[in-house]
Amino acid sequence: MNKNAEYLTGEKAAAGSNQALKLFEDYREYAEMEHLYNAAIRQLTIKFEILNDEFKVKYERSPIHHIESRVKTAASIVNKLLLRGAEISPASARENINDIAGVRVVCCYIDDVYSVADMLLRQSDIRLLREQDYIKEPNYNGYRSLHLDIELPIYLSERTEMVKAEVQIRTVAMDFWASLEHDLRYKSDREIPPGIGSQMLSCANEIAAIDRQMQQIAKQIQAI
Repeated sequence: MNKNAEYLTGEKAAAGSNQALKLFEDYREYAEMEHLYNAAIRQLTIKFEILNDEFKVKYERSPIHHIESRVKTAASIVNKLLLRGAEISPASARENINDIAGVRVVCCYIDDVYSVADMLLRQSDIRLLREQDYIKEPNYNGYRSLHLDIELPIYLSERTEMVKAEVQIRTVAMDFWASLEHDLRYKSDREIPPGIGSQMLSCANEIAAIDRQMQQIAKQIQAI
């Protein structure tokens, strides 16, 4: 996943921040949108917690290590709309951006990633919009994760709204690399030297090999 798509630089970033105010021109519409995405995160989190608890009862272990979530900031939403040449409005954001609500599920092993994804997608109120498997086909920089763009219903007092969300499912090892890579590449105020990219890719491959080895060890222990 090219995370540069999330941000603009220089004058474009300043313009994006200024245009973020447009999302607040109709405060009620923006507040309703924000409520919907927060509700989607809560609902997805509960779904994963219930699945994890059931798995623990059935198999005496938890496939999920931890769960993280976030709703994009107004500035980040505007930056993405600008990059796509879309109108700056809550309605446009809901139409054009799938990951305003994001839930990250960190699993213990590679097999758990796919088990958790299957359990979620079997639920009748979850609609899969797009799947990107960066585990089977890692990104150019070594990034690995399973991404699911989904849609789920949010039941309100007088209506039901379908809300999009992005679910990222990865192992602890994948999350370890991704977190450090993001910290080094995107939070540094210094230019990354050319050779660093290849070193980070090498680290990603080494960590992936350990991830697969730990999966095999887990299977051997479970077979005893």
